[in-house]
Amino acid sequence: MAASSLLSAAVRRLEGKVAIVTGGANGIGECTARTFTKHGAKVVIADIQDDLAESVCSDIGSESASFVHCDVTKERDVQNVVDTTVSKFGKLDIMFNNAGIIDVAKPDILDNDVSEFEQVLRVNVVGAFLGTKYAARVMKAVRRGSIINTASVCSITGGSASHAYTSSKHGVLGLMRNAAVELGQYGIRVNCVSPYVVATPLAKNFLKMDDIDGYFGIYENLKGANLEPEDVAASALFLASDESKYVSGHNMIIDGGFTITNSGFSIFGQDE
Repeated sequence: MAASSLLSAAVRRLEGKVAIVTGGANGIGECTARTFTKHGAKVVIADIQDDLAESVCSDIGSESASFVHCDVTKERDVQNVVDTTVSKFGKLDIMFNNAGIIDVAKPDILDNDVSEFEQVLRVNVVGAFLGTKYAARVMKAVRRGSIINTASVCSITGGSASHAYTSSKHGVLGLMRNAAVELGQYGIRVNCVSPYVVATPLAKNFLKMDDIDGYFGIYENLKGANLEPEDVAASALFLASDESKYVSGHNMIIDGGFTITNSGFSIFGQDE
């Protein structure tokens, strides 16, 4: 039985909706694409990893998922994936601007290369901008839609990642807030999901380790649970669904309390 048929129509929260997920070939994007289709959406995966994306679509099922090659730094590519989606399904309800990269951490700013800095901003910020722009062009005409950007705990903190990555995620948050103000006049909601470290292929490759949860667990505030891609996908599902019909301009932090915790000082005892 296909995964999409496991949930009855009564509980499929995206029944009849159409979504684009950028960076949907693996990690958070893949998990979200699977979650969206399980809840009744038709999903178009936009990615540069053709083989991986095609494999994901094949596994989900061609009736629910399809793939369009898209480099989010190229305006023509982003316009094409939106136009292709609307041509195929007649509409676009959800735009999940999830594609992103992270650079090699160089704590000394003097060691940072401007070309590497600019590349991170091109993918993370320009990519989200282009996705928002072309989704808005379609959604404004029908005066409804949900645009979701993947930010990070780095969107509201400093010192947790590289200069480029932290700057880019602050930029994604600012873009979301500005777009939410403008597009709210057209019934379009714009929000962010901002997770703590998730054990995705991107994060594992960046840190060159498999046990990310074990490494970052010492910094966590909420004990007894690890953040997984499914948790981020569930948050995106809420923001994509009609359950969040009055939520816009919101940065949904998914961090178990990490960003409200001063790890260097606490009056509360820590279990050994």
